[in-house]
Amino acid sequence: MRILPVSLTVLLVELADLDETLALFASLEADPVDGIIDMVPAARTLMIRFRAEKLTAERLAATIATRDLSARLEASDMLVEIPVNYDGEDLADVAELTGLSVEDVARRHTESTFTVAFCGFAPGFGYLVGGDPALQVPRRQSPRTKIPAGSVALAGAFSGVYPQNSPGGWQIIGTTPEKMWDLSRDPPALFQPGHRVRFIDLAKKAAAVIMPTAKAATIQTSGAAPTEPPGNDLTFTVLAAPVPALFQDLGRFGQTGQGVSSSGALDQGALKAANRIVGNSAGTPVLEIILGGFSFEVSGRTVLGIAGAPCPITIRDASGRSIEASTYQPIALEAGDVVTLGQAPKGMRSYLSVRGGFAVKPVLGSASTDTLAVVGPDPVTAGAVLTINHEAAGLSSVSLTEAPAFDHPASGDVVTLDVIMGPRSDWFTETGIATLSSQLWQVTPQSNRVGIRISGDVALERKDKAELPSEGTATGAIQVPHSGQPVLFLADHPLTGGYPVIGTVAEYHLDLAGQIPVNAQIRFQPVTRFADIKPAKA
Repeated sequence: MRILPVSLTVLLVELADLDETLALFASLEADPVDGIIDMVPAARTLMIRFRAEKLTAERLAATIATRDLSARLEASDMLVEIPVNYDGEDLADVAELTGLSVEDVARRHTESTFTVAFCGFAPGFGYLVGGDPALQVPRRQSPRTKIPAGSVALAGAFSGVYPQNSPGGWQIIGTTPEKMWDLSRDPPALFQPGHRVRFIDLAKKAAAVIMPTAKAATIQTSGAAPTEPPGNDLTFTVLAAPVPALFQDLGRFGQTGQGVSSSGALDQGALKAANRIVGNSAGTPVLEIILGGFSFEVSGRTVLGIAGAPCPITIRDASGRSIEASTYQPIALEAGDVVTLGQAPKGMRSYLSVRGGFAVKPVLGSASTDTLAVVGPDPVTAGAVLTINHEAAGLSSVSLTEAPAFDHPASGDVVTLDVIMGPRSDWFTETGIATLSSQLWQVTPQSNRVGIRISGDVALERKDKAELPSEGTATGAIQVPHSGQPVLFLADHPLTGGYPVIGTVAEYHLDLAGQIPVNAQIRFQPVTRFADIKPAKA
């Protein structure tokens, strides 16, 4: 057992194999440790997030080291059959890698009975074990930016089905029409840990898919047109949204078992400030807005707060008179006022709050919109009518003393981010480690809420091209595919990944990372040296 640092509040336990990983996970679920927030099991690791005020990494390591790792995963009686068209774009490559014919690849895949070991990467993405060893193939050298939903794929000892369009590096051998993730089901994920799975070749016979019995749906699937509370007549009518705004709060926790990560506002300090400006509680849902042009009309008197990127704010009243307003100050509005947010000259994201909060329904316990997982309220576009809670309960006085927590970076600026080295720093050469901090990394236009894609003149050099079994990833992880050009994961990142993480941005710099615009440059500044975490002595 190795215990590796990920960040200041996350560690990674590396075990001998999947059986030991699932045994440790089961032990910590059955007998929880006070201070553990979340756990993400993977191929041979368990990622653990903990509260630093309750635990140190060394004390947690000491507790983990005493756990029994002898329990083994038991397959359930539930068999799920998945119809497949073996027409994947990597099928010929898989055949070449395995030395088999295309027909033999499909035959061996359908003759296997798999077991869902765990869920990760994306909601409903089950990692299936038990396949034919002859079909074990490496991931692609460079991941695709978009893999279609329903793609049946292989990577290492695992098989899986992509539940929605997403980036990924697995080898695609076929497609299925089945929905792997459906919020109208309870639970939404078709694959659950322990389920047995067989694939049926549609070219040979029709297949009836055996699904878990669906319970009455209890989960709301959308929040873009919130239901108006009784007696609430205050609304925002969205007039323009060149880039759809997103509802965000502090995040969605406790759903990692279904492959759902936390998401949440990329600049959580700005979200909290926007709420304090209007007297809301810190985690009240707000709108996250980028690039300017967002405009709406209010139907009644209210107070607005905008924090984060310092966008220009124009208010036109019912008589046609226009005034300018500022971020980080309460803005009083009257019926008929039209508010327009311009493009911020620096920073990337502005957060719009309203006194009382938006009447938006949570999805899986949160109003955050996860753009990768496609979980949460729908994006807010032109024509949407947003209702506002008018309840006074829980509101406090507006705040007049808010200010940005940092200077927002502009395009062309150099932004320094502190980095905790690990968990896979030792997969890189000394030259690769030095390259991380010795050169500037350009933020590319392919960046979004999933992650910041960056490029440097010199790629990060690895010791070899070995495959890393999928393992949990944290917000701020600097993941390095075979190209050596890293991706800095933000809040909507995949729950698990199969490329090594050389280091992770320190938690106190994550809000700053969420405000870095395209064409800015990043300087990574390691603040720790990589080393295994040693258990604290009793």
